Amino acid sequence: MGGFCKLGRIRDAKQLFFRMQACGQLPNSHTYAILLDGLCENQQLSEAIELLREMEDKKLEPNIVIYTILMEYLCKAGNVEAARNLFMGLSSRGLHANVKTCTIMISGFCNSGLICEAENLLGEMEEKGYSPNYVTYNTIIRGFLHNNEMSRAMGLIHQMVERGFCADASTMELIVDLLSKDKVDPALLPLIKRSL
Repeated sequence: MGGFCKLGRIRDAKQLFFRMQACGQLPNSHTYAILLDGLCENQQLSEAIELLREMEDKKLEPNIVIYTILMEYLCKAGNVEAARNLFMGLSSRGLHANVKTCTIMISGFCNSGLICEAENLLGEMEEKGYSPNYVTYNTIIRGFLHNNEMSRAMGLIHQMVERGFCADASTMELIVDLLSKDKVDPALLPLIKRSL
């Protein structure tokens, strides 16, 4: 199934999924996750959500990985509200967000211009005891820069460097581009150099 999904042959993956069941091989959470990821990757989000509901109906209890997959693709498709609804419902399902899940939501919020929500989620991560990693920092910094929130981005860059993380290639490219257009404070350059 995974191979079919990677080749974009979703129909074949679904046929195999149904054939497994017809032969008495009941799919487990991992099998569902493979098909769900394939559906999402091939822009079939409504079918992916139906598959999630099927799992829930069969009492298979989707894990955080499955919800994270769906949230990521919903955010990429610009449906941040649906992703947020899944995210907000995690605790009622007995699940807890992790750093990756939060980073995906932060990215979705930033891409939708919901900067305050991204910043609030970053703060909630700290409160709940799971610290943002370098991916989280780079994601939110790029989001702030893309949304012309230069001073807030500067503060996060300071925080990132203090924690021993560095800017990734995408963040560096964006900062250098903004520096060349005089859109960010040149005082940022020594700080960025420290993070390399």
